[in-house]
Parts: sequence; C-alpha cells; structure tokens
Amino acid sequence: MPRCEDVLVEEHLRELAARLQGPARLKTDLLTEARHGLLDAVEAYREDGVPPTEAQRRAVAEFGTPAQLLPSWQAELAVGALRGLSLRMLAVAGVLVVAGDLTWSGATWSDGPRPPAVYLLLSASVDWIWMGALLFAVAGLLVVVASGRSARPGLVVAQRAVGAGLTGTLVLGMLAGGALFAWSIGLWDAALSWPPMIIGAVLISAAYFSLTRAARGWLRATAR
Repeated sequence: MPRCEDVLVEEHLRELAARLQGPARLKTDLLTEARHGLLDAVEAYREDGVPPTEAQRRAVAEFGTPAQLLPSWQAELAVGALRGLSLRMLAVAGVLVVAGDLTWSGATWSDGPRPPAVYLLLSASVDWIWMGALLFAVAGLLVVVASGRSARPGLVVAQRAVGAGLTGTLVLGMLAGGALFAWSIGLWDAALSWPPMIIGAVLISAAYFSLTRAARGWLRATAR
C-alpha cells in the first residue's frame, strides 16, 4: 500500500497519468502496475538503510522519466483504444447489417408507391457502408492480435489505417443513416409513429453515441 510519505512516487505517477491518453481501464492498470513496482523498489532501498526520500528518488530514477516511458505506454493505449473501437463497431455494424430491415417489416406503407430511385440508392449505400465497417472491425481485431505478438513498425501504420477506416465509415454511416431516416419520414408520415422505427432510432442513436466516444478515444490516443 502507498504511504503518505511516498510523495515523489505519487508525483511521478500523476505526471504520467496527466500525459497519457487512452482507455480508462487500461490506463488505470498500467499506473497501478507502475505504482506497485515503484513502491516495491522503494521498500527494497529502505530495507538496505537508504533514507526514505533518497529511496524514492532512486526508485523513480531507475523506473524512467515520462519521456522514456510515454512512447511505449501510449502505443499500448492506442492498441487498446483500437480494440475497443473495433469491438463496438463489430457489434453495431453486425446488428445493422443483419437486422437493419426489421424496422420496415410489416409497415403499413410498404405496399404503396415505389420510392424514388435516389432513395433506393441511398438505402443500399447505407447497407454497404455498414458492411464495410464490419470488415474494418474484423481487420482492426486482427491487427490488434498481431500487434500483441510483434512490434514491427508496419503494424503501427496498419493500426492507423484501420482506425481511420473505422472512423470514416462511422461518419459516413451516421450521415447516410440520418439522411435516410429523415427522407423516410418525409415520404411516409406514418413512419414517425411506427413502433419499430421509433425503437430502432433510439437504439441506433445510442449506438452512434457509443461509437463516437470510442472513435474520439482512439483519435486522442493515437494523436499523442
């Protein structure tokens, strides 16, 4: 357990925490592991008769400066952020690809006039966008697994490429999906009161929010 006199250790950890960006749980795990290592080193020095303050100074110096530690730690956080984004996209895109048409199933207006050709093209585009997002999500998970086994520089490029693809398809999917929903309401007044449409809109909005947070986290982790 950290003691109140371990000031230098806690200051060092606070400095690291302030400069790290990435998934909160992974960041906490890294800092907790670092704290345990530092305190063990301090305790070993104290047992050898080194004064408390000097023991902390030596332990912190041996552990490494933020400039030395941040590159590898931030790289690990960036991989964790890509993993989280890929998993969320895999879940959301998978549901949208498989069950996206369920919001229209049994609609009272489905037997009416055929929608405009541009509307049908937009509808098909939404399906293809989320299919692409699904493929990017799978690629992201494969890159994450490969990154855990190797530190080749090419994997960093692959991480950025896949993350950018996921973020780009998310933006396209949100824009195209929002346009399709708005157009549907304009074509069929009953769409706004159709329960599957309402439920679908709420669930998709929540999914968009979750994905946006994950994408923002990946961008911040990668920018550092």
